[in-house]
Amino acid sequence: MLDLTVNLTSLGFEAGLREDEKELVFLRSRSAGLTVSGCAHAVFAYKLLRLLRKKVNAENGCAANLCVGVVGGGLMGRQLATALLRASSLEPRHINISTRRPETLGEYSNMGVECYFDNIRLAKWADMLFLCVLPSQLAQVCADIRCHLSSGCLVYSFTSAVPLNRLAVLLDHSSIIKPQYEFVACDEVNRIWHLHDQVTAALQDKDVISASVPLSMNGGLFLDQRWISAVLYSLLNMCTAQKLGSGKTLRLLNGLFETNTFTYHSLVNSPSASDLNNPD
Repeated sequence: MLDLTVNLTSLGFEAGLREDEKELVFLRSRSAGLTVSGCAHAVFAYKLLRLLRKKVNAENGCAANLCVGVVGGGLMGRQLATALLRASSLEPRHINISTRRPETLGEYSNMGVECYFDNIRLAKWADMLFLCVLPSQLAQVCADIRCHLSSGCLVYSFTSAVPLNRLAVLLDHSSIIKPQYEFVACDEVNRIWHLHDQVTAALQDKDVISASVPLSMNGGLFLDQRWISAVLYSLLNMCTAQKLGSGKTLRLLNGLFETNTFTYHSLVNSPSASDLNNPD
């Protein structure tokens, strides 16, 4: 479709801004970077968990699916749901969304996604639960679901301004991932994150993907490396919940990556690793 506003600066975002307001335009790039990177990393974590679930199912001879829940149908919740559905091949029947206004999510309902306002129902059903609510709403949401999360459910929080330890207390739950981002100097931050208007389109762009790689982000954002550890231990917890032995667990984890990276010493302390080196 032809964009008639191209090169018409009078219709641009910055056209009506005062000089002092233009100094804050960089915040748009930061916001876009956080949204795109947040969705990219969430999709990556989901795909790892889903792939491991398939491998675990093969070991146990079952066919359990990985059920995904999204709490919050605002801008972040919708963009995450769209990214999961389009960038990870998540089937609509395997994702539910709980929001105060499910009637506004007709686009997802038409795709086959169940949308409703029942946080407890969602918490009981989900194997991986994404929190996409405002900080002001978090306490009530946690109060709703804290007694209904299964021990194996992984909670992935997008809510900022709430520390991980506080979230663990509110949920009375230990399996939680909360990515922590920091801003760093970057000359191309304005260009990279504004290449596309939609998250799903951005996640198909090689420059954007390169900028959002967790171990080497280069788009003006830095991801706390503890996120990597949290994702790996969530994979380990999935195997533990299925009562797989340490040898099988290590083999399955290494099977997720191109190189056999992990040993017992990668995941537990040295004395325990020495014991695990013995046959199961």
